[in-house]
Amino acid sequence: METIISDLQAQIPCRRDQIQFLVNILGEDECLLPCSLFLYGHRGTGKTLVTKTVLEKLNVVTSHVNCIEFYTTKVIYETILNNLSGTIPSSGNGYTSYASCDNFGDFIHFLRAINNNIGNPRMAIVIENCERLRDCDANILPAFCRLQELAGDVNITVIFCSTLAIDKFRSSTGMMEPIVYHFPQYTKDELVEILLKGQPPTCSSHFYKTYVNIVLSVFYLASKSLTELKHQVLLHFKTYCEPIQKGEASEDDIRKLWRNIEPHLKKALDSVYLREVSSAQFERMQQLTESGVTHDLPHIKSSGTKVELPFYSKFLLIAAYLASYNPARTDRRFFVKHHGKQRKTQAMIKAKEKSSSQLVGPKPFPLDRLMAIFYSIVEDKVTPTANIFSQISTLVTLKLLTQVGGDDQLDAPKYKCVVSLSFIRGIARTVGFDIVKYLYDFA
Repeated sequence: METIISDLQAQIPCRRDQIQFLVNILGEDECLLPCSLFLYGHRGTGKTLVTKTVLEKLNVVTSHVNCIEFYTTKVIYETILNNLSGTIPSSGNGYTSYASCDNFGDFIHFLRAINNNIGNPRMAIVIENCERLRDCDANILPAFCRLQELAGDVNITVIFCSTLAIDKFRSSTGMMEPIVYHFPQYTKDELVEILLKGQPPTCSSHFYKTYVNIVLSVFYLASKSLTELKHQVLLHFKTYCEPIQKGEASEDDIRKLWRNIEPHLKKALDSVYLREVSSAQFERMQQLTESGVTHDLPHIKSSGTKVELPFYSKFLLIAAYLASYNPARTDRRFFVKHHGKQRKTQAMIKAKEKSSSQLVGPKPFPLDRLMAIFYSIVEDKVTPTANIFSQISTLVTLKLLTQVGGDDQLDAPKYKCVVSLSFIRGIARTVGFDIVKYLYDFA
């Protein structure tokens, strides 16, 4: 057992306790597996990697399913049966699954048949992003927790992987509690140790370690995700080495190397996680900005996808745009039912033509006006919680909104929406909201 743990630790650094827990609880050959395990922690903490590697090392027949990929329980059942039986739907077999399975009772029946056909092996089902199962049939989570009991002689375990704690899964009907284990985030020293594994053979260990520490000093407070930090380290290494390649600095001239890479890291920090453009496009944008060529930038930026925002954040941004570009006196007309009809005079039409908000630009608005418009346009009944207000701060951090005024306005902050009309129309389209109908300039 100790040999297995040592081999796995050499393969997966900085996850000693997690490897030891899984190896000990799953046991060696012929050991009875636990009914179910629940592994939780932030993304990029090694839950899936450690679990799959340990199961492979222990020769456990495994089915790995990601609930994001599957939209019905039927697809989940059939995928698990295919994995455990070794069936691969292909053109040669007409893309036929091991069996057509419509309910949990049929799933148990076919699971027993597979167990008998391949000689009573130890089997495991790893369910990643298992929080999606809460949107499926009400009995699926409790049933998977009791799968070993329901399947009889089948030695099988179900391992749930999630970013949410077990408290978010408990239902009023109750369920058998799985064994719960937490995967903590990597510490800064652990991240350095892991990122040093990607050291290029062309540079020294000291030089690369200094570079990794510089990148972490910028991004560590914004993101502790190993995947994101690996991306940033790979993305900026070429820029960090440029002064050395040009003969302007040596490997020990850290001050000059830092001054060269600092603006690039700050730009990347503004778009961490968003990934609006590819790495190649991001480098191209930096080159154009430095050379003073800006006429090609809009084309590059427009080729990116829509910014991914939470559902209510999109409505908050739409409400902010309406508050910035609509006069406050028109709120009753657009957002209050039975407001009465307003007669347009020739003088009003001329005044509107002279002061088009789209030409003048966004105007500041108070927080209470933003929230009033938000509650008017969102269809659901939303409770004013701290989560909603924190999403406004996130929009400010993403530079989609700007806060106007100094620190003395904390009691009554004012904001401006700084996105373009085409951008907000794209956001509105994703939630099925026709923003043009609510803009004073187009009414």
